[in-house]
Amino acid sequence: MAARWLWLLALWAGPAAAPPPPDAEVTFVLPAGRRECFYQGAPGNASLEAEYQVIGGAGLDVDFSLESPSGRLLVSEYRRSDGAHTVEPTEAGDYKLCFDNSFSTISEKLVFFELIFDSAQEDEEEEEEEEGDGWVEAAEPEDTLDVKIEDIKESIETMKSRLERSIQMQTLLRAFEARDRNLQESNLGRVNFWSAVNLGVLVVVAFLQVYMLKSLFEDKRTVRT
Repeated sequence: MAARWLWLLALWAGPAAAPPPPDAEVTFVLPAGRRECFYQGAPGNASLEAEYQVIGGAGLDVDFSLESPSGRLLVSEYRRSDGAHTVEPTEAGDYKLCFDNSFSTISEKLVFFELIFDSAQEDEEEEEEEEGDGWVEAAEPEDTLDVKIEDIKESIETMKSRLERSIQMQTLLRAFEARDRNLQESNLGRVNFWSAVNLGVLVVVAFLQVYMLKSLFEDKRTVRT
């Protein structure tokens, strides 16, 4: 079994939560009869979304499994072409993602997968709101400008996260498009091959029919002197 490490996340000692690792997009070739595993470090109390898509190869299917850092099997799927799974909240440690093509003895598979991380910041946001409510009530009129600036910053951050999500969705759509294109090209090759075979058979049959008809009308009588 081949193992690949995507990232190693350094966990900080103390109560402060480590930031989530960056999102990742990976496309790789899974040979026939092989199993490939990837390890991704994750902080605790976050959100991990794993999405995969088989975009090339006969059957367009693989086996997929996802294990937690403690070794607990979270997801186990067989002969699937795509899937999307969310782990929330996450455990601190290395998650194991495995793609298995051992059931195929001939065809390799082209697999795309993406990992998306989100920090769990609900408690921090609630504390900030409570603190904000306390000091806003006692704020001077000129301090309301700071509140407006914070609202603008929050709107910009929300817009940024939505744009990032749009980019991720476009990446998935490109993966779907690549899978459909590979399938169409494979079907085109098969159609051309069998069309050539049928054409060859027709030519051979036509030649045999002409030869047999010609032999039937030949004068087989011998001339005697």
